[in-house]
Amino acid sequence: MVRPETRPSPAPDSSTVAAGLFDALVDDAGLFPPEELDMGAAVARHRLDQLQESPVLSQRFVLPSRRLQELRDSLHEDDRFAVSVIVPPDASAVADVLSVTGSDPRLALVGVEVALPTTWRSDPDALTRALTPVGADVPVYVEIPTGPDADAALDLLARHGWSAKVRCGGVRAELFPTAEQLASALLGCVSRGVPLKATAGLHHAVRYLDGATGFTHFGFLNILLAVGRAAAGAGQAAVVDALETSDPTELVAALTGPVPTSRARDFFVSYGSCSTSEPLEDLSALNLLTRPSRS
Repeated sequence: MVRPETRPSPAPDSSTVAAGLFDALVDDAGLFPPEELDMGAAVARHRLDQLQESPVLSQRFVLPSRRLQELRDSLHEDDRFAVSVIVPPDASAVADVLSVTGSDPRLALVGVEVALPTTWRSDPDALTRALTPVGADVPVYVEIPTGPDADAALDLLARHGWSAKVRCGGVRAELFPTAEQLASALLGCVSRGVPLKATAGLHHAVRYLDGATGFTHFGFLNILLAVGRAAAGAGQAAVVDALETSDPTELVAALTGPVPTSRARDFFVSYGSCSTSEPLEDLSALNLLTRPSRS
């Protein structure tokens, strides 16, 4: 992966960084592009991350349901993995995941991630039927569109108490929302009280252009600032500005400045990262980690 240039940033006064702003922020999505680890390597890395106990890492292991058995075959008897499973919007598929994770003491189901059914507009109860087996103690994240259908999708999520999964990029240009589209989705989540997790494209802390692909990626700090501003009552322009900031010093100053970010994590639960080391390295380079997170 091409690493963006990160200019040194002035160390922030620790009193101006919202407490817990980065705690359990990063989910382990090592099975997915561009890292795309094989299962054995992903499991080995996750074990190491568990031992090193970085507060930034959520220790949630994200995987598609079709790879659950492969994960089980790779685990030791004494392993304990908290898993967030991506499931097709189908009641039998969801029930299978609940059965498998419920019968294996090595697995704790901490999230169900699902796409909207193709019929969600004409049959808004389709997803309700698919998710009927999921208990209230397991968070459900529904991937929403970031285009014209975002508001209708978020209304559906708000009615059922589901959280949003917001796509920030991918392996093709069309998977990247514009800053305006992403800002609208984030504002929509906050205004409805819908928590969100972000997926894809957030490979580094600060917005950057990937020279290898030509794609401009949002940074996870951009998302934090954008959600913090939305939670503080800012409008579309200020949230777009947060998403478009590519200067590390400006971004750190904004995160530690007068606009509060303390409520950002009330809404921004986490994001999936294929690397579990690069987020820590980026935060360290920006002087935003108060203590070392890795040995």
